[in-house]
Amino acid sequence: MKTLGYYNGRYDEIDNMTIPMNDRVCWFGDGVYDAGPCRNYHIFALDEHVDRFFNNAGLMKIQMPCTKEELKALLNDLVRKMDTGDLFVYYQVTRGTAARSHEFPADCPANLWVMLKPQKAPELTAKIKLITVEDTRFFHCNIKTLNLIPSVMAAQKASEAGCQEAIFHRGGRVTECAHSNCHIIKEGILYTAPADNLILPGIARAHLISNCKKLGIPVSETPYTLKELMDADEVLVTSSTKLCMSADEIDGRPVGGKAPGLLKRIQDAVKSEFLEETGTALGR
Repeated sequence: MKTLGYYNGRYDEIDNMTIPMNDRVCWFGDGVYDAGPCRNYHIFALDEHVDRFFNNAGLMKIQMPCTKEELKALLNDLVRKMDTGDLFVYYQVTRGTAARSHEFPADCPANLWVMLKPQKAPELTAKIKLITVEDTRFFHCNIKTLNLIPSVMAAQKASEAGCQEAIFHRGGRVTECAHSNCHIIKEGILYTAPADNLILPGIARAHLISNCKKLGIPVSETPYTLKELMDADEVLVTSSTKLCMSADEIDGRPVGGKAPGLLKRIQDAVKSEFLEETGTALGR
């Protein structure tokens, strides 16, 4: 298959799939999601993503329709149905199907969705351009919900400006990007926003921190400002699709480029971990 959509046990090419109008996602965006890269039919960091997925569902009081092990088995089975093993693997759970009402039913089986499409791993040496946007989202950014309109509008603004991502800030504090985490390097230290309710603690962020610690690079999980962002030696953006890329421009001003050796060490470590975990091609 070139693409795959899955809904409660039924699957087909994405364009052939339909869902009930009364799925609560249609009325309220009522659900949570997770996603990650797949290479050689190996889904990268699957345990970590599924753990976060279930934790987010619990925070939303969504009754999961399967166990963690059942979901992992399903995802591994679905990716082997694809023509290529280099994929973007997306899955979400919605609260269920019921007549429209803000209050949700006490016993409503959740609906499980999966979407697969071809996607190659990024080239980490490529530079990206960013813009800054005031963070107007709610105060539960740590939950990966389906309510993404502020992120959608910020990402569109970035695209229209010829940029690849938008950096959110609340006042002077940098939080994260529209669909990534943002970090800076200054004087040999990696600074990343703390994992509070203002950011989604990304899996790629966790792997960046882990790799920096293995390399002996100090890590500070403390807030940093827009001024510190613009003055940083390097600016990094991490996500499951970007892995660990660096920026050379923010709001039309040049940034970074002051610690290329350290940046290369970090990116090489992140890439090596990814390639090692997904290195051997699996049969279908």
